[in-house]
Amino acid sequence: MNTFTLEGWCKDDHAKRALPIERIHFKINDEYHLLLEQAEEELQENHNPEKYVPIDISTMELSTSNDCGSLKDCKIRVYIRNDDQRGQFHLVGHRELDNCLVYSNAVMIDQLG
Repeated sequence: MNTFTLEGWCKDDHAKRALPIERIHFKINDEYHLLLEQAEEELQENHNPEKYVPIDISTMELSTSNDCGSLKDCKIRVYIRNDDQRGQFHLVGHRELDNCLVYSNAVMIDQLG
């Protein structure tokens, strides 16, 4: 299991730029690791820009900083970087308080080892 503590970002519908959130903490287990690798391969083969992998928050030990609060409808966005064609992922969801979009910084899929 891989553990991540990443900077996060919050953006409401009317904001021009996302605002930083102190941290988003979550774990990726072996099952999700495999799903992320499969999504990366699919994107490389089909040349699609992105794919969302549904997740069960209860299996990820998700926690956020006080400036974020609880999240809902979380999923993992997988995409291929243009410069080196390597897959990356980041957590995406909405803040329960006000439904603002929240996402983490991206991580390379091959760093899951």
